[in-house]
Amino acid sequence: MTVVAIETDSLGTDVTRNRALPPSMVERMTLILDAFDAPSTRLTLEQVARTTHLPRSTAHRILDQLVRLQWLSHSSFGYALGARALNLGGTGGNHLELREATAAVLHELQLRTGMVAHLAILDGADVRYLDKVGGRFAAVVPSRVGGRAPAQCTALGKAMLAWLPAEQVEDRVMPTLGRQTSRTICDMVTLHRELGRIRDRNGLAFERGECFSDISCVAAAIRGPEGPEAAISLVGDAHTALERVAPLVVVAARQVTQELYPMVRLRTAEPAWN
Repeated sequence: MTVVAIETDSLGTDVTRNRALPPSMVERMTLILDAFDAPSTRLTLEQVARTTHLPRSTAHRILDQLVRLQWLSHSSFGYALGARALNLGGTGGNHLELREATAAVLHELQLRTGMVAHLAILDGADVRYLDKVGGRFAAVVPSRVGGRAPAQCTALGKAMLAWLPAEQVEDRVMPTLGRQTSRTICDMVTLHRELGRIRDRNGLAFERGECFSDISCVAAAIRGPEGPEAAISLVGDAHTALERVAPLVVVAARQVTQELYPMVRLRTAEPAWN
């Protein structure tokens, strides 16, 4: 079977090419799954059809089947890798509900600020990234979905550590406490003092050059009934005015918290910046 794809060149001229439609369903499904080249990739139906050169109706039918089988997930923002695919890759398929709840929020943060938006969880002494949404600056930020960074020197990690009992913080952090840059917090007394300031700011955490010298970050935790479940952050370069975008991060984390854990009561006071 042959399908005719109408494409447009750089001058706006229609270019028609004949493409052979893969004969088997397995090949067509593989084409679609290959379009999701990273755990954080999200595509609309139109983008999938354009990338795979499959007819839109064919792509839609296969996408529906992949969603039902949990190879893909679908939200208002588009399609993404689902629990089955993420489990095979070892990138956190057990947190599918969390990723789905934050997908639109991260996308909106990135669009409004032009910065890189992250979703991460605590994993021992580290944060583990579940999602990363960014524009041109994303390539400069040395994070990846499934990757890790020390919790004590990232805004994401400090935002979550601030809501844990002091003894739990020490159990997690002390065995691996080390220096990443000249600004990394390297002792527990200073770290506890910093976590206290974060609580005073209603959970808002800042990090300027503590993990990477040319990166700054602001984050807030998504809080469940048993403590911090995850955190959302915005990342910019060392000169970014984090205070300008900080309220957006607070609102985003609060929105996801209320969606996933409506029983959690959050303070409504505006955070201070000191």
